[in-house]
Amino acid sequence: MVAPSPSKRFLLYIANTEQSLGALLAQEQGGMEKQVYYISKLMMRPELSLPMNQNIVYAGKSHISSLTIVAIVAPIIVSVVLFFMGYCFLIRRKASKTIQEENAANEISIVESLQFDFATIEAATNKFSDDKKLGEGGFGQVYKGILANRQEIAVKRLSRSSRQGAGEFKNEVVLVAKLQHRNLVRHLGFCLEGEEKILVYEFVPNKSLDYFLYEPERHGKLDWSKRYKIIGGIARGMLYLHEDSRLKIIHHDLKASNVLLDENMNPKISDFGMAKIFAVDQTQANTSRVAGTYGYMSPEYVMYGQFSAKSDVYSFGILILVILSGKKINSFYQSDGPPDLLSFAWKHCEDGTLLEFLDPTLGGSYSRNEVIRCLQIGLLCVQENPADRPTMASIVLMLNSYSITLPSPQNPAYLRTERNMPLSINEASITEVYTR
Repeated sequence: MVAPSPSKRFLLYIANTEQSLGALLAQEQGGMEKQVYYISKLMMRPELSLPMNQNIVYAGKSHISSLTIVAIVAPIIVSVVLFFMGYCFLIRRKASKTIQEENAANEISIVESLQFDFATIEAATNKFSDDKKLGEGGFGQVYKGILANRQEIAVKRLSRSSRQGAGEFKNEVVLVAKLQHRNLVRHLGFCLEGEEKILVYEFVPNKSLDYFLYEPERHGKLDWSKRYKIIGGIARGMLYLHEDSRLKIIHHDLKASNVLLDENMNPKISDFGMAKIFAVDQTQANTSRVAGTYGYMSPEYVMYGQFSAKSDVYSFGILILVILSGKKINSFYQSDGPPDLLSFAWKHCEDGTLLEFLDPTLGGSYSRNEVIRCLQIGLLCVQENPADRPTMASIVLMLNSYSITLPSPQNPAYLRTERNMPLSINEASITEVYTR
C-alpha cells in the first residue's frame, strides 16, 4: 500500500485531531484570505471531512444579511439628510432675516430722508393761506409752497377726518418714493406731526387736465397734438405702474383731475392715496368698501368690489373719452340725449359718426386716423368683461403702431342705470360706498 505524501498526512492529522480547526488555522501565517482558502479546500475533500460532532470555530468575517445592512445604513443616511436640511433651513432663515432687516432699515432711512417738519411746511405755504391754495377735494387741500432754497413745491394737507393711520401713511410715502417715471408726479417728502398728515410733491405749473378741458376759454391751449401726447403719456405712466416698476401698482383713482400738466403740457399722474400694491402674480383683489370716482370706476368694482389692473384700464378708457370730447362724465345728467358720456360715445360708434364725438373747439386741426384710433381704444378699454379689455402694454403698442389692426369693441358697460346711484356732480372721489 502506498504511503500518503507528507502533505496529505499533515492534512489527515489536522482532520482527526481533537483541537479546533479554527485554532489551528489561527496559527497559520498568510492572513484571513489563506485561512478561508484552507477551509474551503478541506470541505471539498471527502476523505478529509470532519466528524459532525467536532466543534469548529471558523476564523474570519461573519456573514451579515442585506436586511441587516439596510437596517443599519438607512437610519444613518436619513439622519445625515435631516441634518443637512436643517442646516440649510437655518442658513436660509438667517439670510431672510438679514434681508428683512436691511429692507426695514432702508425704508426707515427713506422715511427719515423725506421727512419735513411742520414749521417748514407752514412757512413755505404762508401758514396755508387761501392765496396759496391750488385745489380742494375730499382728501383735503393742496397748496403751493416755496422752500427756503426757493424750490417750488405742492403741499397736500390731508383731511383730519382721514382714516389712514400713521403706519399706513408712512407705507404710502415709502411706496410713492420708490416710483420714478417722467409721467408720474415726483414725491419729495412728507410731514407727520400730531394730527397733521402732509404730502410734499414737485410743483407742476399747469395745474390739472380738467382745468383745461372743462373751461371753454382754456380749450385753445389743448389742441389735438397736445391731447394725443397727453393720452400717450398717461398710457406710459400706467404701464410703468402695472408692469415696469419694482412694484405692481393699481392706481385705483385715475381721472382728469389726477393728471397734472408740466410747463410743456406733459402729463404726470398724481394722487396715490388709493393705490394698491399687488403681488407679481396677483391678478385681482376684492373689497367690501368702494373708493373712487363715479363714472371712472369699473362696473365689477362698483357692483362686487373686484378690482385689478383692468379696473385701471377701464378708468383710462373713460379718460380717453373725456379728453376727446372735452365733456365731463356727468354733463349728460339732465339732457334729453344719451344718459352718459359712454352711451354718447357708443352711439357715435354704432352710427359711424365717430368724428362728431370730438370736441368741436378743435375745429379741423386733427389727424382723422389718430382720432378714430383713440376712440376705438377708449371703447375697447370700457368693455364690460375685464378679460376683453386690453392691457396697458397693448394700449401703448396700439397708440404707437398703425400696423396693428384693432379688434371691434363689444358693448360697453353702463354704470348709470336705474338700479345704480347717479353720478357725483363734481366728480369728487367717494369713500363710503359698500358693495352688494
